[in-house]
Amino acid sequence: MLGAIARTVHRHVEVDDVRVFYRESLPDRADAPVLLLLHGFPSGSHQFRRLIDSLGSHYRLIAPDYPGFGHTQAPDGFTYTFDRLADITEGFVRRLGLDRFVMYVFDFGAPVGFRIAERHPEWIAGLVVQNGNAYEEGLSDTARGLVGLTPHTPGAQDAIRDVLSLPGTRGQYETGVPDTDLLAPDGWTLDQHFLDLPGRKDAQQSLIFDYRTNVERYDDWQAWLRRHTPPALVLWGTGDPFFTEPGAHAYLRDLPDAELHLFDTGHFALETHLPDIAPLIADFLDRVWK
Repeated sequence: MLGAIARTVHRHVEVDDVRVFYRESLPDRADAPVLLLLHGFPSGSHQFRRLIDSLGSHYRLIAPDYPGFGHTQAPDGFTYTFDRLADITEGFVRRLGLDRFVMYVFDFGAPVGFRIAERHPEWIAGLVVQNGNAYEEGLSDTARGLVGLTPHTPGAQDAIRDVLSLPGTRGQYETGVPDTDLLAPDGWTLDQHFLDLPGRKDAQQSLIFDYRTNVERYDDWQAWLRRHTPPALVLWGTGDPFFTEPGAHAYLRDLPDAELHLFDTGHFALETHLPDIAPLIADFLDRVWK
């Protein structure tokens, strides 16, 4: 079933004065299962390019860039909070006419996706969670340090600028990866290109300061999982410098039937373990969509 390279289109759609860029595969059949891919920090929809190539002939994969990321263009004065990222992503889903999909949440994609799930549980046919944290025990000391920053914290802006530098971006890819030869440099190079565009670092700084609002909602998201019990596939790179392995196991507390797969890699697990992960996602989509 796997092996054919997907045809992919690259488009923009207007949502509340934001010009949202997205990638979409064109599967061989009109009734193909739909997978909405929500990317992480500091990346964009390009982080899913190889997954789309692998699965897009058989499934409809859709990957938007959030405001402040990738090729999406937000107007001057846009407010960079996770609520607003979710608003735009929700509007994007409506513009494409999606009313049922499996949602892949990774890193920043988790707080964006869980906000959407709270608003529209009827849309969610299942969850693929890849290093997308929703539990206190999943926060590393590094993550807790970033979450605790405020605009008034001494040295906060310098600390954030270090994270947004090329060494910081590259480190997010390499930390926890036993064999860094498996990592193509294209990912962190492209991420840094977008981070260095005018206004992008300010946008990311605002989102880091707002990240505490996600931790404050963890209890609500866990309650949502218990209430709606969506089918779930949990995939986790155990060397993630931000979101630790206990955060993966914690999902089983609220979703005891979830499937959990751990990989000896870092934050961007698709970069090193796509051959292992893509078949798991394909099998999950086939079962969930029925």
